[in-house]
Amino acid sequence: MAEARLTRSDLAAICAAGEPMTLDGKDLSGADLSDLDLSGWRFERCTLSRTSFNGAVLESAVFAGCRAAGATFLSADLQEAELTGGDFSNADFRGATLTSARLAGCKMTGANLSDVRAIGWELEEVLLNLSVIANVSFRKMTLTRIDLSEADLTRCDFRETGFTECSLRGAGLTECGFEKADLRGADLGGVPLTDARRMRGAVISKAQAADLLGQLGLQVI
Repeated sequence: MAEARLTRSDLAAICAAGEPMTLDGKDLSGADLSDLDLSGWRFERCTLSRTSFNGAVLESAVFAGCRAAGATFLSADLQEAELTGGDFSNADFRGATLTSARLAGCKMTGANLSDVRAIGWELEEVLLNLSVIANVSFRKMTLTRIDLSEADLTRCDFRETGFTECSLRGAGLTECGFEKADLRGADLGGVPLTDARRMRGAVISKAQAADLLGQLGLQVI
């Protein structure tokens, strides 16, 4: 006999009891969990496709190995939350608070993280290709194995940021700041000279400089 799906009413009743829950392997796809207080909850291997967490309080919540393509987290509170090993492709985090959150081993292709508030957050091994991440600060962060290829990074702050095994290939860098950033560990392929000018003050390698100058038909020997 198939297990009954949890409803919003079920979860709201659990929230009212005040004790965080661990949900393992539950199917909450398409559910409306907006504005619920889910602080400290654990979602392990859950199906959260198109689930709405808009306005929800998810402080210190854990999403481990979840399938959450198309989920929405508009203006959600994800302070100190952990998103690890899951698929958040095309998820919408606009206006969410990700202060001190940790994102690791996630697929977030096509996700929208514009205007997130994210002081002290950590990113490692995250696929953010084709994503939209406007008006976000990465200042003084160390980014490791972050794929930002073809992402829209309009007005992002990368000042004093270190890049290790990252990709900015084909990314949109309009009005970005890169002063004192270390870009030697970033793939800058496909970045046109018009955008390369926005990297003024950053550190790049001789090989990267040669690639950029190659667009002018110049050779660095």
